[in-house]
Amino acid sequence: MTDEINHDRRRFFGTAALTLAAAGLAGSAGALASTAKAATLPTPGANTTFAALKQIKAGVLDIGYAEAGPADGPPVILLHGWPYDIYAFVEVAPLLASAGYRVIVPYLRGYGTTRFLSAETMRNGQQSVVAQDIVALMDVLGIPKAILAGFDWGARCACIIAALWPERAKALVSVSGYLVSNIKTGKVPLPPSAEHDWWYQFYFATERGAAGYDKYRHDFAKLIWQTASPKWNFDDTTFDRSAAAFDNPDHVAIVIHNYRWRGGLAAGDPQYNELENRLAAGPIIGVPTITLEGDANGAPHLNPKAYRNKFSGKYEHRTIAGGIGHNLPQEAPQAFAQAVIDVDSY
Repeated sequence: MTDEINHDRRRFFGTAALTLAAAGLAGSAGALASTAKAATLPTPGANTTFAALKQIKAGVLDIGYAEAGPADGPPVILLHGWPYDIYAFVEVAPLLASAGYRVIVPYLRGYGTTRFLSAETMRNGQQSVVAQDIVALMDVLGIPKAILAGFDWGARCACIIAALWPERAKALVSVSGYLVSNIKTGKVPLPPSAEHDWWYQFYFATERGAAGYDKYRHDFAKLIWQTASPKWNFDDTTFDRSAAAFDNPDHVAIVIHNYRWRGGLAAGDPQYNELENRLAAGPIIGVPTITLEGDANGAPHLNPKAYRNKFSGKYEHRTIAGGIGHNLPQEAPQAFAQAVIDVDSY
């Protein structure tokens, strides 16, 4: 069943429509809309940079972030994944700013200009820690509640905040759905073809892999971009703009710990055990949510039906057509921005 979304709130500055292909899934009140209307937007590639980046001390980090839109606008926090960076949202941010939102785009720990305040702090990549970084950022920026939107690591981070601290999440946009990790489940063997898709996690489990990622981090990232988005014809300039973020001195340590921790091969910080135990139970997310998937995502991902029951609030799933891969906000910025605007009206 498909309907048409025609929300009145915070529209883009025109009325010309661009139809987005999406697949609707049944919610508690029946199937929600699966076709959205967006105004005429700038051609992808028109925006290639952010205004001057800002730095702010939050928690254990000095976080680098971009900001756009009015300071008193409804806040939206856009969260990137691996191996990507804030430039995944270089087109999304001005679209949302034009719609009146205050847009915050932080570098996660281990990326870009984000730095640890102390050399003694564990270079920890476990899931709850990354989410707490963003809560700390919200605290120092005076943001009690925000729309959270992301992909890959960023989607996991957004899901965790929405699950553990729902009072901080007005709504959620998550590429590839419910991404909260469960170490016990992650130890269950998969069929060989599925294990093949996770080859880099096996590589990262070895010291050779850690050294190889350190030595070839740009080449490695480009390979992931190509396999995860097989129909995205990005150029060297686009890639190099993001690859600079991987030169962060803590990048390799954070990435390697993240994947080893998720595989049960590295210990986390005991002070976060209580949070991780809550996440291991697979908490339900009750805030309004739109999940997104590209029709050409080459990275491992679940069928949307597998995570539908993890969302108990107003919910919609959209599959974005047109050869869209894993880096959905950069490959389909209009669709991503529209999802943020639409979920805000739920």
